[in-house]
Amino acid sequence: MTATDHEPRKGRRVTPREVARIGVRAAGEWVGHSPGTHIWLLMLAVTSGVIAVVSPGVRNFLLHHNSTNLVQLRDHPLRVLFVSALWIESPSGFLIYGVFFELIHAPAERWLGTWRWLTTVAIAHVGATLVSQQAVRLGIQYERLPKSMAHTVDIGVSYGLAGVIGILAYVVPRPWRWGYVVLVTGFFGWSVVNGRTFTDLGHFTALLLGFACYALTPAARPGRRRPPGGTGGPPSGGGSRTWLRVGPGGGPLAVRSQG
Repeated sequence: MTATDHEPRKGRRVTPREVARIGVRAAGEWVGHSPGTHIWLLMLAVTSGVIAVVSPGVRNFLLHHNSTNLVQLRDHPLRVLFVSALWIESPSGFLIYGVFFELIHAPAERWLGTWRWLTTVAIAHVGATLVSQQAVRLGIQYERLPKSMAHTVDIGVSYGLAGVIGILAYVVPRPWRWGYVVLVTGFFGWSVVNGRTFTDLGHFTALLLGFACYALTPAARPGRRRPPGGTGGPPSGGGSRTWLRVGPGGGPLAVRSQG
């Protein structure tokens, strides 16, 4: 054994250019697997930039014009239900929402697929908006809220975010799933009890709608479940299928069909 055998082997030195190339490739793959999240985030960046540079009068007009308040829902329901999710009231909140998008929306989109993720967001956003604004309407009708609430600003992405938090419960394995459900339900439920605003009600409603979207998860899709014993048994679910039964020696024993 030579002296050189005791010396640690020196690996190839990674250059800063290679580190940057790896980082760019990883970021590209992340964005490529969650395109809807990042297109939405780009739209929010544009609208937040607009809000930040226009005059207070124009800002006030844009927020009210794109709001899902009672007046706009009565006159332009489809338009405001869509565009209200492309604005946030305070541009300073964009960075915080950017973090939430990367931590919540992007993983959810990768797990569900873009269209199922987008469907979950739409159900939560539209459903929570309609429920919360119905509460505003009843509050005005029974004189518990001022009539000016019919013109209130109601925009943002938080209802869709709360809905995705709800559906992500099905990613958490049992028995930890129930702890997750209790935790997020308690958080949003306490906001309703403590805050008592229509947005608190909207967030809680969106969370419940996210829980109700189990049918959109991969576990609920036909043909996705595998038998606990691997390939040696029949897949779960109905329909006609064929599988191979394995003999004691590892060879094929019989091929059976189930209809």
